[in-house]
Amino acid sequence: MRVAGFHTRRRTYSERVSVELSTPADLPPAFRVALAGLSAVDLRPELVVHELPAPPRLAPHAIALHAAVVSGGDELAEGRLVVLHDPEGQEVWAGDTRCVAYVQAGVEADIANDPMLLEIGWAWLMEALEGAGAIYTAESGTVTRTTSERFGSISDHPVDCDIELRASWSPQGELAPHLVAFGEVLCVAAGLPPMPPGVVALPRRRPRSKR
Repeated sequence: MRVAGFHTRRRTYSERVSVELSTPADLPPAFRVALAGLSAVDLRPELVVHELPAPPRLAPHAIALHAAVVSGGDELAEGRLVVLHDPEGQEVWAGDTRCVAYVQAGVEADIANDPMLLEIGWAWLMEALEGAGAIYTAESGTVTRTTSERFGSISDHPVDCDIELRASWSPQGELAPHLVAFGEVLCVAAGLPPMPPGVVALPRRRPRSKR
C-alpha cells in the first residue's frame, strides 16, 4: 500500500485552510497527476483535517482523510473521505479511481422527523459536487437517520438525532473539486453558511454529543 501523506495547518478564522500533499515517487503516474491538485485546494477554516490510515485491501493505492467541522470550540459534523486507485480498473467503479465518503451530523428532533430529510441529505452531495465543478459517474449511496433516547437515571438528557451519509462515486479528471465538495457537504450538514448555489440548508443545530 502506498499512502500519500497529508499535512494540515490551522490558520486564523478569516483565512482558508490548505492541504499540503506529498506524493511518493513510486505512485502510478495517473494517480500522481490526479492527487497533485489537492495541494492547491483551499478549504473552509471551520474544517479540521488530518490523515487516517488508508484501508489496506480495497485497492492497491489509497489515501484517507478525516475531517471535522469545528465552530466556537464545538464539533458540529465529522466525516471521512477515502480515494481508492486501481491501475487495472474495477468494473463496479466504471474506472480506475473511486471516492468513498462518510458524513455524520447531529440534527434537532423536529428536523429528524421531516420525511424529506433523507432526500435532502442526498441532495447535499449532488449539489456540492455540481457546485464544485466535479465530474463523476457511477454515484451511489445511502442516507440514514438515527435517534437515541435515554431512559432511567439519564432520561433527562436530550434525545440525540443524527443524519449519516455514506456515498461513493468515480471521479473523472482532477480530484481537487471532489475534495472541495466533500468539505462543503460537511459544512452544509453542520448548518454553516455560505453554501454552493442550490444546496438545501437546515437550521443551525446543537453540537454533536459525545457518546
